[in-house]
Amino acid sequence: SGCGAFTFLSSAIAAVSGLLMGYELGLISGALLQISNILALSCREQEIIVSSLLFGALFASLTGGFLIDRFGRRLAIIIASSLLVLGSLIVLPYESYEILIVGRIAIGISISLSSIATCVYIAEIAPQHRRGLLVSLNELMIVIGILFAYISNYALASVSHGWKYMFGLVIPLGALQAIAMYFLPPSPRFLVMKNNDEAAREVLERLRETSDATKELTVIKSSLKDEHQYSFLDLFRSKNNMRARMLVGLTLVFFVQTTGQPNILFYASTVLKSVGFQSNEAASLASTGVGVVKVVSTVPATVFVDQVGSKTFLCIGSSVMAVSLVTMGLVNRNIHVNFTNVCRSQSPEDFFLQRPGNFTVTNGSLKDLFASMASTERLSFDVQRSPDVDRTRELNTTALSGSKSTTGSYMESGEVPVVLKWLSLASLLVYVAAFSIGLGPMSWLVLSEIFPGGIRGRAMALTSSMNWGINLLISLTFLTVTELIGLSWVCFIYTIMSLASLAFVIVFIPETKGCSLEQISMELAK
Repeated sequence: SGCGAFTFLSSAIAAVSGLLMGYELGLISGALLQISNILALSCREQEIIVSSLLFGALFASLTGGFLIDRFGRRLAIIIASSLLVLGSLIVLPYESYEILIVGRIAIGISISLSSIATCVYIAEIAPQHRRGLLVSLNELMIVIGILFAYISNYALASVSHGWKYMFGLVIPLGALQAIAMYFLPPSPRFLVMKNNDEAAREVLERLRETSDATKELTVIKSSLKDEHQYSFLDLFRSKNNMRARMLVGLTLVFFVQTTGQPNILFYASTVLKSVGFQSNEAASLASTGVGVVKVVSTVPATVFVDQVGSKTFLCIGSSVMAVSLVTMGLVNRNIHVNFTNVCRSQSPEDFFLQRPGNFTVTNGSLKDLFASMASTERLSFDVQRSPDVDRTRELNTTALSGSKSTTGSYMESGEVPVVLKWLSLASLLVYVAAFSIGLGPMSWLVLSEIFPGGIRGRAMALTSSMNWGINLLISLTFLTVTELIGLSWVCFIYTIMSLASLAFVIVFIPETKGCSLEQISMELAK
């Protein structure tokens, strides 16, 4: 009861933001294979094009919370969808490096704003016993969007100017979502915050399919009575345990990134191309396997979260991630492959394949694992680097099979045992699956629940900016770290962070299944 067709429809339309976000994150892995050749981009230019989306997302996460709390969750989603359409339209008519950056920044602002607003909107319209399902629907849509991006990368890989079609495919869907959101109701909690109780009652009656929503409205009003008086600085004060709540939220997103978030979606096609899938089409098709694993893993988490609880899924996910990461590290230590500086030895297209560090720490370790599967590839050696450095950058020369590099080094045979090859693949897929049932969807569900309604938008925006900021910081230091310690040790560090995440979840994350947002807020205020 209380979760009728209208509530589900409203949540599904809002969650289209997740589909758009996932698609935008995933398409660059295929689009840049074409763009880098057409524009003859240098290494640095490719980094900037990809990173421009993150800079836009970081900017939006710092400013979007005020927009969400002041003008409403629904309006923020409409603005985000419109901005995504605009950003996509900007890049289509031109083949310009500068225009691409501008468009990608606009798209980054859009997906960051929509990711915050969508979680808050769905959490506030959902009945308490279905909130986990409906909020996690957004994460499910994200991984479906990633999978669709991989499929479009494959389908358009050999099409002339196919990258323009990749960017253009989201335009109709973004426009339709903006129009549909206009006809959906605002969040009832937002209406109460704006002292529009009668409108809030009508919205609740439509959402709950009941003729009398007085009881729920009374609970919301009593809870929000003082909450809308919160200022941004109250997030860092002891009032109602806000400082502790904020620390819990920030620490949770810290672990989302530092456990080696499996964000290989940016580089899936290029990584796979470099380990033996020689054509763009084959690499793009092969990368859909990871996308399928993400989708399949997210489905049970979404369906059963209200029965099992987000805390339980977080514990399971962190535990399994730790086991798979240990396996990855041990496998990497038994594979000795070397690195030739790809910026000097390859074309810009091939370079992008091998730049794992632009986004998240995880890309490097995953690259290693993909490389370990190339059992008969001929690998290049560069004797001027130490063995540890060589091993950490092992992947970067596999795409050069059968060719001579400009630095003068040649291919050399390197057999990877079949057992290690398949063990690396298995541990990789388990790692992706574990993230997709735990930290992937559940962290954002918890964040949408633990903050008071009056300041929820700004609190979510702050934690989101932490997420994007750490993402950028880690990407900028990844290559330096892997040169110093080797990729297998990076995997072991991820393992330690996964175990620390498990301990943190057990001690500090509350179990919220079956509780209303008001009950959660009152408990956490104690």
